[in-house]
Amino acid sequence: MTMTMTLTSSADELAAAAPEGTLVVGVTEVTHYTDRLFRFRTTRPSSFRFRSGEFVMIGLMIDGKPLYRAYSIASPAWAEELEFFSIKVPDGPLTSRLQNIRVGDGILMRKKPTGTLVNDALIPGKRLYMFSTGTGIAPFASLIRDPETYEKFEEVVLTHTCREVAELRYGEETVAATMDDPLIGEDYARKQLRHYMSVTREEYPFRGRITDLITSGKLFSDLGLPPLDPATDRAMICGSMEMLRDTKQLMIDAGLREGANNEPGEFVVERAFVG
Repeated sequence: MTMTMTLTSSADELAAAAPEGTLVVGVTEVTHYTDRLFRFRTTRPSSFRFRSGEFVMIGLMIDGKPLYRAYSIASPAWAEELEFFSIKVPDGPLTSRLQNIRVGDGILMRKKPTGTLVNDALIPGKRLYMFSTGTGIAPFASLIRDPETYEKFEEVVLTHTCREVAELRYGEETVAATMDDPLIGEDYARKQLRHYMSVTREEYPFRGRITDLITSGKLFSDLGLPPLDPATDRAMICGSMEMLRDTKQLMIDAGLREGANNEPGEFVVERAFVG
């Protein structure tokens, strides 16, 4: 019991101990998908503003000191609550503790969001690919629920690759909720969003790493789409370090140019990780 109390605190308790200038948000919902993945939602301070796809530093007080990690915000910019999708690392300095949070607990959050997986970092195009593995789907969970994404691109293709089928469930639920959302479902997502899932360690209709599926052309044949073309296609990439490196190279090989907030391009990569 004592150990649990030292790992989590109520929002009011944490606010009293939080460093000056740090926001404190209260946990409103926790959903555990597997022994490796969970989602949580928190209150959203009225002063907090972000662009869909950005990440923010969140954390807990550990041994009297704040410990932060970068987390993509999985909710869209218009949402009243903040949503996060996290791995559970048994010996992770933060996630080993964060996985024990409960409704009513408090979480530290820095005030300034940032990130490159935003619509502003891409030049206009016809089709947007969102390539994700594991919890790398989080920023795309934000972007597929933002009308701006569909206003900028005619077609949005969200790919999500995991090791096991059960790890796809967060993405499945999020896409289903997006399709039914009164704000963007009928007018945008149902017409423009496509969701392509694959796994690497179990039987599933689509098998393999996303990089192999791109290289072989199977991704495009499965979707009935042409190969990547810098004249029409744009891409966002979020996943493991290896996946980022390999997928980035595939974009370059296809003739796409990397972009950033200050110089938009044809693809962007996120490099924020949690542990």
